[in-house]
Amino acid sequence: MKKMISWLLAAALAASMLALPTAAARTGHFSDLPENSAAPVEALRLMGVLDGYGDGTFRPNASLTRAQFCKMTICAVNREDELELYRSVTVYPDVRPSHWAAGYINMAAKGERIISGFSDGKFYPDRVVTLAQAATVLLRLLGYKDETMGAVWPNGYLAVASRVGLLDGMDKSNGNAPLTRGQAAQLFTNLFQADCVGEEGAGAGSLLSRIGMETKENVILASSSAKGPDGKNTAFQLTNGQVYQLADSKASSGVLDGSRGTLVLKNGKALTFLPDRKGSSRTAVLASAEALLLTDRTGAKYSVENSTTAFYNGKEQSWSELYTWLNPGTALTLYLGAAGNVEYIIIGGGDAANEAVVVYERGSAAGFDSLTGGTGGWTIYKNGLPATSNDLRAYDVAVYSGATNSIRVSDARVTGYYEDCRPSPTAAEYVTVLGYEFPVLTTAQASLAAFKPGDQITLLLTEDNQVGGAVKGGSLPGGTLGIVKSISSGAAEVELLCGVTAKGAADGASAAAGQLVRVSSEKKGELQIYRQGGGDVTGTLDLSARRVGNAGIAENVKVYAYGDNGLEMISLSDLGGGTLPGSRVSYARLNWAGQVDVLVLGRYDSGAVLYGRAVVTIKRNQAEQMNEYHLEVSNGARSIGPIPMTHDVNTGDYVAASTNSSGTQFTAVRKLGRLTDVPNSAWSSRESVTVGGRSYTVPSDVACYNRDTGTWISLDAARAYAGRADLYESGDGVIRIIEVGAP
Repeated sequence: MKKMISWLLAAALAASMLALPTAAARTGHFSDLPENSAAPVEALRLMGVLDGYGDGTFRPNASLTRAQFCKMTICAVNREDELELYRSVTVYPDVRPSHWAAGYINMAAKGERIISGFSDGKFYPDRVVTLAQAATVLLRLLGYKDETMGAVWPNGYLAVASRVGLLDGMDKSNGNAPLTRGQAAQLFTNLFQADCVGEEGAGAGSLLSRIGMETKENVILASSSAKGPDGKNTAFQLTNGQVYQLADSKASSGVLDGSRGTLVLKNGKALTFLPDRKGSSRTAVLASAEALLLTDRTGAKYSVENSTTAFYNGKEQSWSELYTWLNPGTALTLYLGAAGNVEYIIIGGGDAANEAVVVYERGSAAGFDSLTGGTGGWTIYKNGLPATSNDLRAYDVAVYSGATNSIRVSDARVTGYYEDCRPSPTAAEYVTVLGYEFPVLTTAQASLAAFKPGDQITLLLTEDNQVGGAVKGGSLPGGTLGIVKSISSGAAEVELLCGVTAKGAADGASAAAGQLVRVSSEKKGELQIYRQGGGDVTGTLDLSARRVGNAGIAENVKVYAYGDNGLEMISLSDLGGGTLPGSRVSYARLNWAGQVDVLVLGRYDSGAVLYGRAVVTIKRNQAEQMNEYHLEVSNGARSIGPIPMTHDVNTGDYVAASTNSSGTQFTAVRKLGRLTDVPNSAWSSRESVTVGGRSYTVPSDVACYNRDTGTWISLDAARAYAGRADLYESGDGVIRIIEVGAP
């Protein structure tokens, strides 16, 4: 018993010298560790090779003993499970079985045959280990033989160690100097990135492969604190979206995030991540972004190529496509190559909405101050229109836009069968309802945790269709409005008015393609589709007074009319003035303010509307001996004309144009409203821009024209070309055309 107690005390003392994981040290934040050496230490800490001390320090300049180095080596080759085979034997007279490191030393000497004692037969476990001794041990671990080293020890070993990269990033001038903890971290990191050798010096793969580890090389670590299958923030997520749970659920410090390197797996779980030696990563907070320059809040400037790869919301894009959408305050992780150039960027944090407040009482703005972080002077917009707290209703969802200092409120929601989620119901980051996978804001996870796949659920959505909260299905009016895009007994697609597409089987549905319907679901993979009739209000449509019956029409009303292909979205102003009988109004929905925000009309005979740029040409009518004016309207994807015109438009005007069914005559040509010199900073998202206090919707296929080049371009290209643009809207709160370039 005394021997056992003595052995335990010795083991405890030795463990304190190695500073095994403690609650204070597990975060990986070491107060005395230089930033440039934090990554190797973190990689080995996660692997269990070394750790910090209980007081939160790492002590990188402290020396290692020969016993401590043996323990690190055995942990590095993942042979701790075999220690009992070597603990009870005596190989060296000064390393008795009672010594805390006996198993490690004996295994290194007899099991791996990579270390030996001194000429007097002793090991001297408490002497410091030198750089030359450590390099010799690790080279033997890689398969190098003493007889092939040449020269007098340690010169031959040090020369080979330097050549194969084992000493990269280290001071090689004095091989007899004591090895420090900081040097050991770099040495072992280099070890895992060096190649083993076989017979006659032939390559034999990596040490990690030799000890049975799986590796994924040349990958980028997006996050070392992603949610894993166990629901904890202790998983590695790569930029390709793959997530790997950490083998022992350690919490990472985040210093490896943004690194390019090698993911090490053990039995399918992440063991550690080894960053490349050639580059470095650093975090920054964006101050400004330009085409070829990135400036952080410290004033540091980084050159960026247009083609530099950036990762944003799990998608890989080029810097030229993204930089105009980034607001000051956005968090970035930059990976710098050996020459200091930015090789790729991970974008996250900043002004992107990551939390929401659900309104539970009419007129309540409780929680809005927490959204803004104390910023005052904010305004409220509900469904894109200016609003006050009195306009808020129960189950509205509010987020904050720092770019416009506004609270954005949405009353959009979907109801149906809870089909799936990931990674888990208690910490869902994505949830699938109506065949569509919705992203979940972090503040919504608590309300979602009350449900699981198989439940009926109503998702409360933000303006951009993220889940801001959830309530039991049936506690709110069921079903969501949409337009059928395609339908058969086996499959249907319905474009919901909130902008997403519901998918599933639709057996027994009576609706047809192009019709307005209400959608819900009761089973996985199935949609209940009912043709929507009636509405909240009926009566004559007075176009001049903008009223349906006794109800006014909202500024952002969505108007649909039946054409050749079913319902088509049009502008109210395309109908001109006057009135339409109530029989022409198929459906009218009232919004939170008692105004019509969705209006569906019967057959619209004026033809489909094309929003585009007018080009007027003159042709000579020889028979009549007179000039005729012809009009062509184009938006890059579609064109009408040239055909004779009688409307007062000029080349360069942006118009809404309609033709008769045969396409031989313009029945209506109306100029679009112009919003002049709108800065890129006015955009709160790709789908929304605020001008003069009003929020405008931007379709995903909005047409963009470059005046300087005379070409149609993409939205990203338009924003990259100029910091300001002229926007053209159709009178219903929708931007139809964007124009950049000199006037």
